[in-house]
Amino acid sequence: MILTVTLNPLLEKRLVFEKITNNHSNRAVNEYPYAGGKGINVSRQLNYLGALNSAFTFLGGNNGKQLRHVLGEEKIDFNFVPVKSETRWATVAIQKDYKNITTYFSPNQHLEITEIEEFNSRLEKMIRNCSIVVLSGSSPCAEANDIFKLGIELANEHDKISILDTYGSHLKEAISAGPTVLHNNLSELGKSLDLDLANEDAILSALDTIYNMGVKLAFITDGANPFYASKFDFHYKIISPKVNVIDATGSGDAFVAGIAYGLENSLIFDEFVKTAAALGALNAASINTCAVTKDELSGFVEQVQILPIGKKMKIIDDSPNY
Repeated sequence: MILTVTLNPLLEKRLVFEKITNNHSNRAVNEYPYAGGKGINVSRQLNYLGALNSAFTFLGGNNGKQLRHVLGEEKIDFNFVPVKSETRWATVAIQKDYKNITTYFSPNQHLEITEIEEFNSRLEKMIRNCSIVVLSGSSPCAEANDIFKLGIELANEHDKISILDTYGSHLKEAISAGPTVLHNNLSELGKSLDLDLANEDAILSALDTIYNMGVKLAFITDGANPFYASKFDFHYKIISPKVNVIDATGSGDAFVAGIAYGLENSLIFDEFVKTAAALGALNAASINTCAVTKDELSGFVEQVQILPIGKKMKIIDDSPNY
């Protein structure tokens, strides 16, 4: 079972308009709620892939109650720690032709120390009972930053796979705990670790640094552009097929879901990386976040190219010699 951890969940209030005109009043023709937050997105995509998973998060206030209802409607299995502060929300304004999609976020919720302590206590029990833990998204407040590091340490202690996908001042410390897998957006990684990743050599150097910190698999993505990966100290450049982009929100989360799915099902590196890349690309071609079906994946995965860079792995022929 895959456990996803979201420290900063989001209740999206999506408004659909025939046309959005700036600096004018705009009247929606439809509205609907949507569950957001990076780990929750990963869980949704895992559901579409048929992978057993559970989401763990913080929920509070009226927004938290509504988000619980939305998660139930989507059949996303979840557990949560109740908090006093209001769960953050966002208004997503969508023009029907998808040529104008704008999101307005509320401030993050604040977490109290006692709430964080309860979360940490329950997190240990959940990690004991999962095979993979995915720690995704931003931290809502400084007090919660250490949860990422603790989750990785608990996973290592109990011999579980950990996947880290976060950003901010806490990223370096979280990486130092030695997650099994790291995923980051190129710009977020550069800002979080104060790195200049302007060219391929710099990116490959960053992958070496990450490997030396104990990370076995690392992925640095860059939207629709080719991206880079490392498997131990072997490097790869991956090229995804082009799609007609509607909304790229959650493409990184769909990618992470593909990695988790592949590791859970013991797929080989090429197979799960192609699946992850295809999920990320197909997600960008839809207004629905992390809702790519297996049928949509069919025939698309093989269009992904994986190109080794630099040192190449030796393949030993151990077949019988008669």
